[in-house]
Amino acid sequence: MSRRHLRVIATLACTFSIAAAFHAQGGQAPLSPPETATVSLRGKTITIHYGAPSMRGRKIMGEVVPYDKVWRTGANTATSFVTEANLRIGSASVPAGSYTLYTLPGPSNWMLIINKQTGQWGTEYNQDQDLVRIPMKIATLSSPQEKMSISFENTKGNTTELHIRWENTSASVPITAQ
Repeated sequence: MSRRHLRVIATLACTFSIAAAFHAQGGQAPLSPPETATVSLRGKTITIHYGAPSMRGRKIMGEVVPYDKVWRTGANTATSFVTEANLRIGSASVPAGSYTLYTLPGPSNWMLIINKQTGQWGTEYNQDQDLVRIPMKIATLSSPQEKMSISFENTKGNTTELHIRWENTSASVPITAQ
């Protein structure tokens, strides 16, 4: 698939996510607005589109996000992951393409799930479509984070780190463009 096709897919996924969130809220601004995380490694783009929920006074980890159950890793439509580069995520190989991100949170460990199914609502998960499951590093945030975030950090050359943060939890994994 060409870089142009991957960008079109990512743009359509983001547009669909925004429209679905707006419709789901009865024409009101969504409670979990669509967000995008993007990084370029050696001229190739990696893009994640996700719905960013807020705590709004709720206990998140272990309750809103149950432990030991696959989580859609965001809100609304499934979290899309589009890469123009072949990647090494943790110790796993991920070919260039379009995927969906899920996580399997636990009290002391998390798994990042790269799933081949795309375009579905966030709660539609098919384990048979998993490409890989990758252990993530877990840390406790020094202060609670109200809004969930996904970001790329510490980018240098062909490497970056993927970070997922919400409430008191930070989960991360290294990414290297091949």
